[in-house]
Amino acid sequence: MCGTPTVILVDRLELSLVPQPWPFAVERRVAIDAQFAAWQRKNPALWNGPVLMLRHYALAHGVFRGEYLETDYASFAFWRHCGGPAAGVYDCFSAAAVQAADGAFLLGVMAPHTFNAGKIYFPCGTPDSNDIVGGRVDLEFSVRRELTEETGFDPAEFLMEPGWATVFDPPLIAHIKVFKSHESAEVLGRRALEHLAGEQKAELREIRIVRGAADINPEMESWSRAFLAQCFDAR
Repeated sequence: MCGTPTVILVDRLELSLVPQPWPFAVERRVAIDAQFAAWQRKNPALWNGPVLMLRHYALAHGVFRGEYLETDYASFAFWRHCGGPAAGVYDCFSAAAVQAADGAFLLGVMAPHTFNAGKIYFPCGTPDSNDIVGGRVDLEFSVRRELTEETGFDPAEFLMEPGWATVFDPPLIAHIKVFKSHESAEVLGRRALEHLAGEQKAELREIRIVRGAADINPEMESWSRAFLAQCFDAR
C-alpha cells in the first residue's frame, strides 16, 4: 500500500455478491497452494475457507455501492503477501471503533496464531458467506459479529453512530462504525481482557487504549491511524 489514506463519511452501504471467478486466483493457483501449505506447516491453526473481496464500487450522494466476488482465504492471503498488486479487487471490510465515555478508543493486538500476528487495529475481519443477509453483503452484521467474537462485547450495549467513516488506503477500503459506550476505557479494556483470558484461541492477545494523537504509533495499521488522526484533529 502506498500514498496517504483518505477518510470520507458515508451515509449508507449497498453491497451485493456476484458469483464470478477471480482471474488472479485462477492464474496463480499452483503458487497459492504451495505458499499456503508452507504457512500451515509453520502455523497449523491457519484457516482456509471462502471469503469475499470487492470487485468494484461507486460512491455518490453519500452511498457506497459495490459488488463482491467470492474466493478462498489462501488466495486472498497470497495476494496480500504479494503486496496487494493490481488484480481487479479491493480488501473491503468493516471495523468496530469502540469509543469509551472518556473519548478514548480501544484497539486490539492480534494473537500469535493468527495470520496478522502482532498487528494493531480495530476489531474487524474479512467478510465471508456468513455476512450475506437477505441476498446482500451486510457489513453492519459483519462488524457486530466481529466485535463480539474478538472482545466479547454485546453490540446492543453501545450507541452506534449513524453512517460510516470510510478509509481509502488502496488496495484496502475500511468501513469504520463507531460504537459509543457509557463506560470508561479502563473498564472496557478490563472486560475485553477477561474475555480473552477465557478463550482457548482468542484472536487478540491484548488491548491498546488510545486517548489522543500522542498514543498513535507506527505499530498500528495505517487505516486505523488515519481514522484516529482525523478524530483527534476534529476535537
